[in-house]
Amino acid sequence: MKLVLLGPPGAGKGTQAKRLTEHYGLVQLSTGDMLRAEVASGSALGREAKRIMETGQLVPDSVVIGMIDKRVDQPDSARGFVLDGFPRTVAQAEALDRMLAGKGARLDAVIEMVVDENALVERISGRYACASCGAGYHDKFKQPKHDQICDQCGGKEFTRRKDDNAETVKARLIAYREQTAPILPYYKTKGLLQRVDGMGSLDEVSAAISGVLSRLHPQHIEKIR
Repeated sequence: MKLVLLGPPGAGKGTQAKRLTEHYGLVQLSTGDMLRAEVASGSALGREAKRIMETGQLVPDSVVIGMIDKRVDQPDSARGFVLDGFPRTVAQAEALDRMLAGKGARLDAVIEMVVDENALVERISGRYACASCGAGYHDKFKQPKHDQICDQCGGKEFTRRKDDNAETVKARLIAYREQTAPILPYYKTKGLLQRVDGMGSLDEVSAAISGVLSRLHPQHIEKIR
């Protein structure tokens, strides 16, 4: 099973990708993690990526696709993978299709997590975390049981990401609409695009995604459970 999760920043793609790996035995492919691993390994791809990043440029699609190509050939990817945060553009989507076609493979589904942007701004801009253990909280939706004391470790110091503010989130959403949203019709034309409500609880969203996969590929799902 080869999947792509799409949705704006803060939609919960990473969390749902992790759940898919646990439930179905897939591998979560994070291009950021792969890039860091390649650079650390000193591989030819890693050296090229490091050289490009040190000049302040974006890593080109060819390098990213090369990393994915290499990663999906590893034994733990045999059951399939879920891509979180890639592709971001139509050019990347086309390059991914070509790479998979070269292996005699194709994507099984592209799942868009649909969210309400105003609610998403509130969800992200209210996030904060324990400085000691990293446990996550929210100004409105999940506060510590005891004021300013972490439920997990008892820590009393909390931090917020600098980019978790309303202005930055709105800018990221605009960038998503302009750059990434155009790939939705690309995948819709191919009959791969499926939409789920991304505003429910974690369990509700997970159930919706599982429902899509079970409906589309019931035999495949049974095999990998």
